[in-house]
Amino acid sequence: MRMGSGEKEGEGEGENEDLQHKSYTRTIGEKYVLSVISACVAEFVTYPLDLTKTRLQLQGERGIGGTVYRGMISTAVGVAREEGIRALWQGVSPGMGRHIIYSGARMTIYDLGRDIWKGSGRELELVHRAILGMVAGGLGQVIASPADLIKVRMQMEGRRRLEGLPVRVHGVKDALSQVLKEGGVRALWKGAVPNMQRAALVNLGDLTTYDQAKEVLVSKGWSSKSWVTHSLSSLAAGLSAAVMGTPADVVKARMMNQPVDDRGRGVYYRGSIDCLLQAIRSEGVLSLYKGFVPCWLRMAPWSLTFWLTFEKLRSLANLDSW
Repeated sequence: MRMGSGEKEGEGEGENEDLQHKSYTRTIGEKYVLSVISACVAEFVTYPLDLTKTRLQLQGERGIGGTVYRGMISTAVGVAREEGIRALWQGVSPGMGRHIIYSGARMTIYDLGRDIWKGSGRELELVHRAILGMVAGGLGQVIASPADLIKVRMQMEGRRRLEGLPVRVHGVKDALSQVLKEGGVRALWKGAVPNMQRAALVNLGDLTTYDQAKEVLVSKGWSSKSWVTHSLSSLAAGLSAAVMGTPADVVKARMMNQPVDDRGRGVYYRGSIDCLLQAIRSEGVLSLYKGFVPCWLRMAPWSLTFWLTFEKLRSLANLDSW
């Protein structure tokens, strides 16, 4: 009788563990979906600022002529006047598609790493958050790099038309086939290294700063569920991400936008370091912060929109505050 009772007890424990595993897996899936939805909302709302930032960063580069704009507002108004208001959302589809992979991956990786670290009973300090943020951002971006490449190409197509240059891209499918034709599957990861570097730095600023800032505020008596706490943390994260990521963002945009030879190699730059050095030599160190204002003005509202949406959706889904 005792044997049977023990077997039933063991079976009950096994069932409980199985239910806990299924519940944890479901929770991870929910968090992934919620992060993707939040990122897509933030991407669409702030996308014109991303396009403006990219145009400013590529000004002065070889092969990019036409009207030279000064400042974010001048660029945005110029694009809308010369190419139409819809041009401000040119490339938004691959941009949102990128976040289905990138934001879902980076948030899930960071969340899992944080849970594992805290589960070990050790205190999660700033340096640990920094490492988690960089790893999560880098890995997420490696997977999503092809979508980012297509987005940059589509963003610059309106400018090429105005300059009378041959049309390279008519849509997402066309952009994908053009890239594959130029250099095969490997070409989809052109600029992946500076892209990954940028993502690691941006997430060092974004995820790490938000997590740290929120913990500090909560430790001072602020509510972890308050939209004010979320807003202040996200504004700090947006500024930090812009400062950390803008130089890598400039290099990434130039690497991705450059034409390639018949072997699929970049015509202007041998690599991200060469691109960085050429920009400094020909345009000065401050060229690495071209588009910083729109970059920051985009990251701040992007971060604000993302985190407020994400925290609200988690609350509606009965998940703990991030």
